[in-house]
Amino acid sequence: MSATPSRVFAARLVGLPIFDPQGDQVGKVRDLVVSMRAEGTQPRVLGMVAEVFGRRRIFVPMTRVTNIDAGHVYTTGLLNMRRFEQRSTETLVIGQMLDRTVTITVGAGTVVSGTVYDVAMEPARNRDWVLCRVAVREPSKGFRRRGQTHVVEWRDVSGLTRTDERQGATHLAAALNEMRPADAASVLHDLPPDRRTAVALALDDERLADVLEELPDSDQVEILKGLDSERAADVLEEMSPDDAADLVRDLPPETAEILLELMEPEEAEDVRRLMSYVEDTAGAMMTSEPVILGPDATIADALAHVRNPELTPALAALVYVCRQPLETPTGKLLGVAHIQRLLREPPSTLVAGALDDSLEWLRPEASTDEVAAHLATYNLVAAPVVDENGRLLGAVTVDDLLDHMLPANWRDRAPGRTSGRR
Repeated sequence: MSATPSRVFAARLVGLPIFDPQGDQVGKVRDLVVSMRAEGTQPRVLGMVAEVFGRRRIFVPMTRVTNIDAGHVYTTGLLNMRRFEQRSTETLVIGQMLDRTVTITVGAGTVVSGTVYDVAMEPARNRDWVLCRVAVREPSKGFRRRGQTHVVEWRDVSGLTRTDERQGATHLAAALNEMRPADAASVLHDLPPDRRTAVALALDDERLADVLEELPDSDQVEILKGLDSERAADVLEEMSPDDAADLVRDLPPETAEILLELMEPEEAEDVRRLMSYVEDTAGAMMTSEPVILGPDATIADALAHVRNPELTPALAALVYVCRQPLETPTGKLLGVAHIQRLLREPPSTLVAGALDDSLEWLRPEASTDEVAAHLATYNLVAAPVVDENGRLLGAVTVDDLLDHMLPANWRDRAPGRTSGRR
């Protein structure tokens, strides 16, 4: 490990790609696993939690890490693909150490308190890696935006080996804000329940909504129950209506009704309408917020709408042209315009001139199999759902379909999941 730096901070490791000896990327670093010892004794770093195959997490022992440089981690390539399961004797550096309240000795024996925002590791003489330094921030004072920071030796820190009932989640929440929602959800899912709830509370409503949509159903319900009713209603409003409806269905009826009453009436109406359809039908799985335009809109208007970064690729693939009103349920659906066709037309022409009116529409009672057959028949990634009067109710996308076709809690059932390792 001659090229490996003598000291590496954990927060800088998170997200780094992991490579095998041939230079092929095999995963990304998500956390460090350590074995805690007596107070003041440097913990041994057992290995890294790596994310492979999308969202599956495995354990990479430090004995199989050959090099760490700026922006890369290299391994021997011999990895155990069993899913990582944390043991009771192990601690996650990012997941459980950040935001711990500790006391540190600085200067001429001065003792101050603060919260941990990073931890560094270094190789020991016996080739093991150990935690060596702790970065701590004091509470803010007066009008200062941030408290003073200190980076001290492990032996000068007290409080990391015991349970901290006051442990916050500011720094871990900040780290999750930098990740994609699916990656943040993966980190959140692997935390102990109490810590998971604390971190969820520290996220803002919009970010928490994005992360909830990527979590297994059981985690969604657990986190929502940990919020007060007003906050839970606010988070549901930030979720897409179809995901919010799925989550509300899993709540006890009395809790669901309380939250729906607290939501803004228009948001609650969309959720109630989606909940009124039979499960595993087009109506139950559709989103009620596709891109909808009137017949007088131009191609330029349509392209401006589909550029919205908050749209999924599937929702951005089609523009739905309807008569007024343009909120679902709309006026009569006139047709759909494919984004590929829009890109070939002059921007100033009307979108109504680029419609594909040859497709069959889906009805809300269509089964999962019927939706799948429809998308496959017409080579679509999205399709409109209309009522008996031809009004647009919403759109089913291929990702909506997969969510309903995959096994329950599929996000937590990655191939090869077994306990144990090494």
